[in-house]
Amino acid sequence: MGGHHHGHDHSHGHSHSHGGGHGHSHGGHSHAPASFDRAFAIGIGLNIVFVVVEAIVGLRIDSVALLADAGHNLCDVLGLVVAWGGTMLARTAPTKRYTYGLKGSTILAALANALLLLVALGAIVLEASQRFSDPAPTAGLTVSMVAGIGIAVNAFTAWMFARGRKGDVNIRGAYLHMAADALVSAGVVIAGFVIWRTGLTWIDPAVSIVIAILIFWQTWGLLRETVEMSLSAVPRGIEFDHVDEALCSLPGVTEIHDLHIWPMSTTEPVLTAHLVMPAGHPGDRFLSDARTMLHDKFGIGHATLQVETGNGHDCSMADSATV
Repeated sequence: MGGHHHGHDHSHGHSHSHGGGHGHSHGGHSHAPASFDRAFAIGIGLNIVFVVVEAIVGLRIDSVALLADAGHNLCDVLGLVVAWGGTMLARTAPTKRYTYGLKGSTILAALANALLLLVALGAIVLEASQRFSDPAPTAGLTVSMVAGIGIAVNAFTAWMFARGRKGDVNIRGAYLHMAADALVSAGVVIAGFVIWRTGLTWIDPAVSIVIAILIFWQTWGLLRETVEMSLSAVPRGIEFDHVDEALCSLPGVTEIHDLHIWPMSTTEPVLTAHLVMPAGHPGDRFLSDARTMLHDKFGIGHATLQVETGNGHDCSMADSATV
């Protein structure tokens, strides 16, 4: 995992220029998620319009498949709203109660989206298994045409989020919802076409289940990563040992303990560490250089370093129980 942590440095504002830990309240960080505001707005708008159209057509031609698809797309709108809500809340200024602001809401949103996707998958599999025993009559062309529009809407929305999905798990949740639905709609179209040519009605639910398995495989990764973040695990893409070595190799540092790295939001890691420096306190310049190094090398925008001279008695934290 170590190699690619430079990839998303840009998403961690530049708090090191504000003299370290005081950078929190400056809006410098929100520029990363803010660039997706338009994508969220367009995506939600397009999907709502599509759901309405799909539901009307579904009721007109009495197609269960279309109504079910409209249901899935509504779940998508919900997913986008959750992800957007997370990024919006993350921009609120810190208060005395929420000293980090509400940055962690991006983690909660990503977690909620992973769970939402799993629920949607359950619905798809349930529906498909019912269709095996009782194949729904596919109204062929109309269904394929509407589903075709669905592919376009979802693929376009997914494409708008594609560039952010690597650096931000919350954006990946939104992206996965859209990509999943584009796949499901594509499955409907392909199955409809094959059934029309062959008359084998079991193809439709079989395709749905294969697609569900594909999406599950992606969603499981999302769920694991968001649960890790909720438990304050070291963010993926940051190697604990590499950070440890980098801090140990700072001039004058003989020992380092109580090193903690955890995600404050889906894009901003925080670090605290105790540095043992027998020669005495190295001064503010050393600290700001150390923070700049952590930011540039690992993308860690918030670092709190405690310097100890270690004269004979170890810090109380330095027992075997702590990291």
